[in-house]
Formats: sequence, C-alpha cells, structure tokens
Amino acid sequence: NVDDPKSGFPFAELLQRAYFARTSLSATGFYRTPEIHYDRKAGRGKPFHYFAVGAAVSEVEVDGFTGMMHIRRVDILHDAGDAVNLGVARGQIEGGFVQGAGWLTMEELVWDSEGRLRTHSPDTYKIPAIGDTPDVFNVAFLSEAAQPNVIHGSKAVGEPPLMLAISVREAIRDAVAAFGITCGQVPLASPATCEAIFRAIGGRASAEQPAAATPEHAIAEGVIS
Repeated sequence: NVDDPKSGFPFAELLQRAYFARTSLSATGFYRTPEIHYDRKAGRGKPFHYFAVGAAVSEVEVDGFTGMMHIRRVDILHDAGDAVNLGVARGQIEGGFVQGAGWLTMEELVWDSEGRLRTHSPDTYKIPAIGDTPDVFNVAFLSEAAQPNVIHGSKAVGEPPLMLAISVREAIRDAVAAFGITCGQVPLASPATCEAIFRAIGGRASAEQPAAATPEHAIAEGVIS
C-alpha cells in the first residue's frame, strides 16, 4: 500500500518519481484477428472472421383512413455466439431494431426550395420513442452457437440488428396490399411515414375495385433474415 506511511512514500510521490524517471505506468495492447486473408486479384479468401446474422418477423396494423401504423408484435432470433452478457446483448438488439424501425418509418429528411434542411431539430425530425416500440417484443438467441477464436465464444452485436427492422417496412407493404386492388406492385416510399402509407393506400383504393373490398384496417407480417 503506497499510501501507508510505513511503506516509504505516498502514492503522489511515486507518480512524481515515475514521471521524472520517464517510466510509463500504463500499458497498451493490440488484437490481431486470426485467420484473416484475402486475395483481391483472385477474389478469394476470408476477409471476415465471422458474420452477424439474425431473423425477424414483424406484425403491423395499418389504418386505412389516416395511414397511421402500429407495430403489434416482433419476434427476433439473433446469433450472438455464446454471449458474455445476455442483458447487454438483448439491449443492443432491441435498441438497434427500434432505431431501424424509426429510420424506415418516420425519420424523414425534408429540404426546402433553397436546399435548406428543414428537419434539423427535435421539433421537426421525428425519432422513435417508447410508444413506438412493439406491443410484444420477443428476442431469442441462437443456441449452441459459440464462435471459435474469440473471447468466451461471443460475437459482437452492435448495430446489425438495425437491418432486421426491414421486416417492419415489408409488413407495412403487405398491409397496404390488402387495400383496393388484389394484385400488382405496392409502391411505398422510404421512410414509410403515415403520409407515404396513406398515399400508397390511396393509389390502390382508387383503382377499379368494389367498395366493400377495401378494409378500414389491415394487419400483415413481414419477415427478414
């Protein structure tokens, strides 16, 4: 204990002595990913140690009168290897997914006629909040998926789950397909805001179709993997 008077001198003096002796009291290290190689000319090799993979099924409800959308349920299966901390991994998966859902359904960039960004602050640029999370949100981890040559067999999670939110957009597209005509393409802008959904529904409902065939609400599922 360097702060103990019996040990000789206090910790502050130790730091001073080390400084004037030009002795580093810190250490650094570097990690080299194993088995990484790639031949650009031949187009062969292993440029990545592993891939982040997952699958998601999303169920949404669309209001045919307003274009408003609500995420009813999401089920995700994600490969996190042998996760070191399931709570942290689950939080990253849920957070990344909700971030992606916001990116694809509400975060719209708008410029005026002079090229100025109008959606530049929280009062004009909408991001997902707690009320935009799914009513039912299930996250499961792939079992027996330990990754070799990494810390405790775990995989990084980070933001790849953001892309699983594509299932939300495709569920919206399927729901829009329930309105009006029963076939053909479903043009849907990205992000699929309520205005974009309303226009997409209007485009289908305006086609020749018996009025009784156009529902007030539609529920559909989208799958992405």
